[in-house]
Amino acid sequence: MPALWLLVLVLVIGIAGFIIGRQRAMRTAQGDIRLLHSLPSYYGSNVFLSTVIPGLLLLAVWLIAQPLVIQGRVAAMIPEQGLSDYGSLSLVMSDVRRVADGLDLAVERGALTPEAAGSIRTELTDVRARLGAVGVALGSNVQPYVLSAAQSYRAMSATGSLLMSVVVIAATIAGFAVSVLRTNKDFRARNAVEKVVLALLLAAASIAILTTVGIVLSLIFNTIEFFKLYPASDFFFGTTWSPSFGGGSELGIVPLFWGTFYISLIALAVAVPIGLFAAIYLSEYAGPKVRSVAKPLLEVLAGIPTIVYGLFALLTVGPLLVSVFGQGGMLGVGWMRGGTAVATAGLVMGVMLIPFVSSLSDDIINAVPQAMRDGSLGLGATRSETVKQVVMPAALPGIVGAILLAASRAIGETMIVVLGAGAAARLSLNPFEAMTTVTAKIVSQLTGDADFASPEALVAFALGMTLFVITLGLNIVALVIVRKYREQYD
Repeated sequence: MPALWLLVLVLVIGIAGFIIGRQRAMRTAQGDIRLLHSLPSYYGSNVFLSTVIPGLLLLAVWLIAQPLVIQGRVAAMIPEQGLSDYGSLSLVMSDVRRVADGLDLAVERGALTPEAAGSIRTELTDVRARLGAVGVALGSNVQPYVLSAAQSYRAMSATGSLLMSVVVIAATIAGFAVSVLRTNKDFRARNAVEKVVLALLLAAASIAILTTVGIVLSLIFNTIEFFKLYPASDFFFGTTWSPSFGGGSELGIVPLFWGTFYISLIALAVAVPIGLFAAIYLSEYAGPKVRSVAKPLLEVLAGIPTIVYGLFALLTVGPLLVSVFGQGGMLGVGWMRGGTAVATAGLVMGVMLIPFVSSLSDDIINAVPQAMRDGSLGLGATRSETVKQVVMPAALPGIVGAILLAASRAIGETMIVVLGAGAAARLSLNPFEAMTTVTAKIVSQLTGDADFASPEALVAFALGMTLFVITLGLNIVALVIVRKYREQYD
């Protein structure tokens, strides 16, 4: 049974358990709710949780463990000759899985019978052509040991799926039966449910923390592997970015860091004044009706996907800048040769960051005590003088924190840079030239067919680790400033 249908079945049994548990509790109390220890919904919830949790836990563990077990057993079937032909076990296993999926698809579409898929031989049939007929393209002819491993892979997967269905359904039914039998008017259902909910909350928090730790450890270990293959001094101080899969790469981060810094600087030059002035207007000058309409409209910008901003940069802003600063453009200066440039990405990214600055700054300015404004106005200052000399200095620590958070967002942006800034790693002050950033190069380094043990692939982790440290530092500074602000005015 497919995992999705198994999930649906477990939930259906759980819902049925909720209804039955609730009814059983009421029946043991002879319909008098006052005789129950807990509310009827707690009895139903206890049966639902006792039914669903064992089944879902087993399903999740099985879905994770089964591919690992099958992978290990099938990999042992690959002969040494096969590894020398393909170069590595991962490539062979990738081919095995592709052939196995192709056989499944051929059976599903009626091109092969289940028996034929399990007994087909390369000596008698052109397997590549048969699978190609159902839309599974293979790069080369299927070797006999690959086909044999793929058939074993299919057989083990089918057996594993059958066992998984049996075990999950059995655990679900067992949980259902035990919890229903325990249900009576004296059972402390509320206490049991609250313990389960507490455990679920603790598990959710633990998963979030462990995921963060896992990501950081992955970055650290792969970064260490990279620096075993490539000198750290050349990486941090090199001024040339020229990866070469044939060897002799130059992987200096300086041009990438400069592109990241330059684009972020232009983005902040756009976002900070516009966002800050918008926040001052909304908090100090706009009436309630204008504010109730203008602020949500401004924050709509934050909900637009970054790929849409990237397309906007590629199709609208880039050509517009070329028509002004390009060869034969409005100004006739010929500074811009193409639509992809630092200015294109910076301007669009600045628009994206406006709601980050304006929304946070608006909240911070509104948090300034009204008594400070009243005191200033009472001394004869105008509204603009009050904003400039009282409100803004009071809100400055929080506004600086908002700007730093926007800066860390700009440094980590990828899609706008990929579509709007180009892919050239260079050191230049001309904002109308194409450049690239750290995040864009991480994407390009991991989307090729390079071996993950090569410096060209491992450098992506070193770039990610460097970016992580920089953004972490900015966030820590921002949080320290915001905390100091809150301690002063809360």
